[in-house]
Amino acid sequence: MSIIDSFPRVRVLCLGDVMLDRFVTGSARRISPESPVPVLSVTGSTTIAGGSANVARNIASLGGQCTLIGVTGADAGGAELRRIVDETPGVVSMFLASPSRPTTEKVRFVAQGQHMLRSDSEDSSPVAEEIEDAIIAQVVAALPEHDVLVLSDYAKGVLTPRVIQRAVEVATRRGAPIIVDPKTSNLSRYDGATLVTPNLHEVWMATGIQGDDDASAVAAGRKVLADTNIGAVLVTRSEKGMTLVQRTGEPVHIPTAAREVADVVGAGDTVIAALSLVIGAGGPLEEAAFIANAAAGVVVAKRGTATVSRAELVAELDRQSPPEGPPSLAKVVSRKDAASQVAAWQRHGLAVGFTNGCFDVLHVGHVGILEFSRANCDRLVVAVNADSSVKRLKGPTRPVNSETDRAQVIAALGSVDLVVVFEEDTPKELIEELKPDVLVKGADYQVSEIVGADSVLARGGRVLRFELVPGRSTTNTIRRMREGG
Repeated sequence: MSIIDSFPRVRVLCLGDVMLDRFVTGSARRISPESPVPVLSVTGSTTIAGGSANVARNIASLGGQCTLIGVTGADAGGAELRRIVDETPGVVSMFLASPSRPTTEKVRFVAQGQHMLRSDSEDSSPVAEEIEDAIIAQVVAALPEHDVLVLSDYAKGVLTPRVIQRAVEVATRRGAPIIVDPKTSNLSRYDGATLVTPNLHEVWMATGIQGDDDASAVAAGRKVLADTNIGAVLVTRSEKGMTLVQRTGEPVHIPTAAREVADVVGAGDTVIAALSLVIGAGGPLEEAAFIANAAAGVVVAKRGTATVSRAELVAELDRQSPPEGPPSLAKVVSRKDAASQVAAWQRHGLAVGFTNGCFDVLHVGHVGILEFSRANCDRLVVAVNADSSVKRLKGPTRPVNSETDRAQVIAALGSVDLVVVFEEDTPKELIEELKPDVLVKGADYQVSEIVGADSVLARGGRVLRFELVPGRSTTNTIRRMREGG
């Protein structure tokens, strides 16, 4: 099972600044006679839940479950925002209405696909103490039912120092990871967080280091860690990708996949949403960063405050990891290279399947199990017995075809992504090395009899059995050939 398959089981508690994003669209083909400004002829208007609410929307669109805590005004905008959020499957709102402040609203005027102007209606002052008390009470009550806490800070007054401190304390006691999208130069406000995700401007303001190349991004991340009690830093660098700096281990640079950018509005929300789901599902930070980077690549190709679906994310990860080279050459690899490729696929959230056999004379039964295996995973590794192994298992007259020929024939099939030749009589050691997510064997074996099933199941993977095609086997095929049948 890939980490993305686990998203529906992840429950995220998101706390931050909710807002309305309005997009007024039209055409601007003339200048006003009253002043030298373009005139927008309005053709449409769209209202979307933005800010922290867009984080929640992305969590839901990726298949996760989100409880959203935020503050609105006691006004029409607040009622509209609550309605939009409550109509979003997978999101539960826990909004507080403050009579002393308006609902934050951003209106973007767009002509011919280009932003002309943005107007903001907001009160960015810290929320009142009684609102702080209510927010903290909500966090204390809700967090035990959630796997991860997100602090989505748009600097609109909800995430006060007291609210942040108490939320971090509660999550730390609960053992829940804490992910922060910051909007301040004082990153120590988020001490105790698992991961913060400053962009280039934010990390520059916090450290004085611009971070626009790999070395300076690492230096900025390390300075943040030295100056705070934060676990890790993911510097988001727009078209230059991301840089993950942790307290242990080497920094990781993740390049942006080549893609035409239509709009960067909300891309940071998508990143936080994907990070929260991977980390909430128990995935490592490096894998979370890879997947979040892919999700951001999808959303920037859309206009407006957009979301990413699980299907789009899987397709993007698939696009970034295509099979390379001629099948009969590039797909047949060493055990070491296979382990490296499997780990890379899994970092990208892809479920890796595994099956094995001699595959001496290819027949319809072989094709069936390979197609079945590939239908139940994102990438399929096939282990082929070496000639020495086949002789021990099948007798001195076997194999009919050499291990090189057998491996290349299997590699030429579209259902197969990687082929490994192994010398042992069973693939037990190879399965331990590759750590596949899905193990497939013929239904003539019980699960308890399938080599490697115990280790795959222990890691949370799946073991599947394929119903064999009656009368189809290499032994029968060879016998019929010898009999002239």
